[in-house]
This record gives sequence, C-alpha cells and structure tokens, in this order.
Amino acid sequence: MASSVLSPPASLLIKLGSIAVHVEELLAPGGHAFDRSAIEQLLADPEVVAWRVEADKLALLPKKRS
Repeated sequence: MASSVLSPPASLLIKLGSIAVHVEELLAPGGHAFDRSAIEQLLADPEVVAWRVEADKLALLPKKRS
C-alpha cells in the first residue's frame, strides 16, 4: 500500500467510516439486510482488504477467531 497504514487516504477513511455506520445500523433495533450487504461489499473492497493486510502485519487489529 502506497500510503502508511496509520495515515490512510481519505477514500479509505470514508470506507472504514461507512463500515462503522452500517454496523451500527445493522445492530440497531430493526436492523436491515441492506446494511449487512453494504458491510460485506465494503469488507471485500480491494483498498480495505489491502489496508487490513498491512495493519495485521503490524498487529494493529484483533486477530480473527475463524
């Protein structure tokens, strides 16, 4: 990834923020399947995937249980 894991480009920050908002919406009473779909799409985004790989190398994120 061209930029630092700790100073990502605005496009990535927007995607990560969108994940957070969609998770909040999904977990709220009456959560909608749209939010789950949006989360899945955002998690599969190449920029998000690449950032997660680099963050994992630096042990910045929790390890996945599965």
